[in-house]
Amino acid sequence: MTVNRVGLVVHGGRAEALAAARTVRAWCAEHAVGCRDIDVWQEGARHSAREEVDSADDPDLIVTLGGDGTFLRGARLAAENDALVLGVDLGRVGFLTEVPATEVRAALDAVREERFDVERRMLLTLRASCRLEVPAHMEALLRYGRGPMLPPPRVRTECETGGDWGVALNVTALNDVVLEKLARDRQVSVGVYLAGRLLAYYSADALLVATPTGSTAYSFAAGGPVVSPRAQALVFTPVAPHMVFNRSVVAAPDEPIALRVLERSGRAAVSIDGQLRGVLGPGDWIGVYAAPRRLKAVRLGPMDFYGRLRERMQLTDAPAALADGEAPPLWPVTTPPPGDLSHLALPPAPGDTPPLS
Repeated sequence: MTVNRVGLVVHGGRAEALAAARTVRAWCAEHAVGCRDIDVWQEGARHSAREEVDSADDPDLIVTLGGDGTFLRGARLAAENDALVLGVDLGRVGFLTEVPATEVRAALDAVREERFDVERRMLLTLRASCRLEVPAHMEALLRYGRGPMLPPPRVRTECETGGDWGVALNVTALNDVVLEKLARDRQVSVGVYLAGRLLAYYSADALLVATPTGSTAYSFAAGGPVVSPRAQALVFTPVAPHMVFNRSVVAAPDEPIALRVLERSGRAAVSIDGQLRGVLGPGDWIGVYAAPRRLKAVRLGPMDFYGRLRERMQLTDAPAALADGEAPPLWPVTTPPPGDLSHLALPPAPGDTPPLS
């Protein structure tokens, strides 16, 4: 593809990210490609995704330099502009970033020469009974020392609003949408509906809806399942619920999940990919569902999700592994798969040369 404009999202607190950013800017200068830093706090304020990509002249490629948190910031911007996003890995335990910092120049060359695949990741969006905003007297309390918050989500003007169906909000989540308690000594009480039907009433610290991508984030920490990022599903997970049924539920991609704050509940905060976006009171609700648009992530080679899972979680440290020796990293075969298995996602056949990684 022709790369005309690059948007940079940089973890400013890491020296290696700043060094990688200089490499990207130098590459852009060499190839007469525009390059702008975006998602930068200006004078203590933050802006909407639309305002930020507009100020960066609508980049067609967004490069993130950091860990998964930085990638999520870039994904928010890429989804707004339907741009490609390339994650440069400078994190420690992440699952989202693609390219080592030492290979950033080769990765940009591969994108420019169209030697890459586009991986389309599921995103979430939502409707709500009211516009989301954080009351002014609560903003300082809820920052948790993380700096300025994003502005309230805009309403999608192209969608019908009002009545039973609330308002459609112009937000996307790559990882999860979380409804969580505000008071330390009081859980949030919520009625949970799947595909319009009541599942249960919960009293819990939080309730979250995750994508397959987000299944290895907060949902995983709360005991949820690991789901392949290639899957299409919504994962509902309660966090510390006061009930016997504390399991996750995996819903089909066309089955929305609605969370209604019960009348006797305390207030609840709504976070989208870890960013606080609003506060709900008793009687308010949000409905979370698959967004019509997918995130377009650059892939320069086959993604070894399960290998990364094994590495990040140190899954080969079990006593069986120590007793029986090291297992091969791939299923031990030396010949190509037979015809009846040719439609399955398997590693390259022996002797095949994988794409640039």
